[in-house]
Amino acid sequence: MSSKSKIVMPSPDEDAAINRGIAADPDTFEVPAEAFRQMKPLGSRGRPRLESPKVLVSIRYDADVIERFRATGEGWQTRMNDALRDWLRAHQPS
Repeated sequence: MSSKSKIVMPSPDEDAAINRGIAADPDTFEVPAEAFRQMKPLGSRGRPRLESPKVLVSIRYDADVIERFRATGEGWQTRMNDALRDWLRAHQPS
């Protein structure tokens, strides 16, 4: 069984009742089509571009290492990346 929600569309009668309710609401404002066409998005979609973009890799770590980082909560992958970066800085060739 799928865990995804099933979208149930309203029947034509239900849709008409919804639209009547919207039309009767004094706080409703329908944006004119021309104004809607002139609208611009507030910002870019998705994550911001990084100066050094991440690279997707497949790598195997010992289970206890992953468990310890995951136990630190959300953002554990970033902390793992930072720990590797710290190690690299400490072991730079002279």
